[in-house]
Amino acid sequence: MNNVLKTCIVDDDSIYRFTMVKTLESTKLPMEIMAFSDGEEAIDFMLDNLDQDSVFPDVIFLDIDMPVMDGFQFMEEYIKIKPRVGKKITIYMVSSSLDPVDIERAKKISAISDYIVKPIGLNRLKAIIEDLLEDRKD
Repeated sequence: MNNVLKTCIVDDDSIYRFTMVKTLESTKLPMEIMAFSDGEEAIDFMLDNLDQDSVFPDVIFLDIDMPVMDGFQFMEEYIKIKPRVGKKITIYMVSSSLDPVDIERAKKISAISDYIVKPIGLNRLKAIIEDLLEDRKD
């Protein structure tokens, strides 16, 4: 089992993506980081690699509000291809939105593990990654 966690950030805000990458790197935990600027880029990557589960992320931090394809549209497409994905992918919906409608909508999607309000603090991010790495050992 590979002990490197493939971590994916899907967010249209380039400054936020940069900050997330730097924060993840600062944890010094074993991971590979990939980033996409909208849901369509991320889904296209997955569709292009359906026969290569090893390149898929283990965890996705998914923004809601993005141009082209937002986080909810990404989830609609992901759910369609999920049966063809040969690995478990943990998805966190990440947004600055405190709108109860967004939060409730995200909670109704079983493929979403949790809804996190931006910004994700270092301790929370590190705990998420450590938990995912620990789960892989089982």
